[in-house]
Amino acid sequence: MIFDTIPVGQIDTNCYLIGDEKEQVCAVVDPGGSPERVLEMIEKSGLTPQMILLTHGHWDHVGAIPALLEKWPDLPVYAHEKELCPADEPNPHYFFPHAGKNQRTFGEGDMLSLGGLTLRVLHTPGHSAGSVVILVEDVMLSGDTLFAGNCGRYDLTGGNGRNMLDSLKRLAELEGDYKVCPGHGALSTLERERQTNLFVKQAMGL
Repeated sequence: MIFDTIPVGQIDTNCYLIGDEKEQVCAVVDPGGSPERVLEMIEKSGLTPQMILLTHGHWDHVGAIPALLEKWPDLPVYAHEKELCPADEPNPHYFFPHAGKNQRTFGEGDMLSLGGLTLRVLHTPGHSAGSVVILVEDVMLSGDTLFAGNCGRYDLTGGNGRNMLDSLKRLAELEGDYKVCPGHGALSTLERERQTNLFVKQAMGL
């Protein structure tokens, strides 16, 4: 598996590239801004993008999508249905506007194929109503649910503190270890977060 990450946008959102070197295809996760840097990361990989995946729809995770769709007009954009901006209640600061013909939704238990890779989707509300975590091999793309030593804020529209603790508990109870790749900040491991993250430890005690 090919894996790369760059910080993008106004608040250094982690944008990830996951690829299958054999099939020469990739997915872009949370392209939050700095479209020229995202395009450069894709071009440097030599892979063909197959999909855009959003861990949630906040503005700092979606900013480079228009540039990617301009270059690859048929690229599907996956987000949980609860992250889509309702047509009669626009709120582009917090929710990802519907991507028209490119829009796809995913949710709990869905499996996406990327070449020979299988991506598993977990619905993890708390930071937002439609936050998801994506698992692929030993990598956990945790979005703004789980950070190194912290968790995402839950005081924004759609956030919920109890849901956040339930989601953290669920992640902590997954078997084995994962490389934790959050929406912001440093990478970690799930075992490290079980041992040292106070929010995870509180959730495990529920």
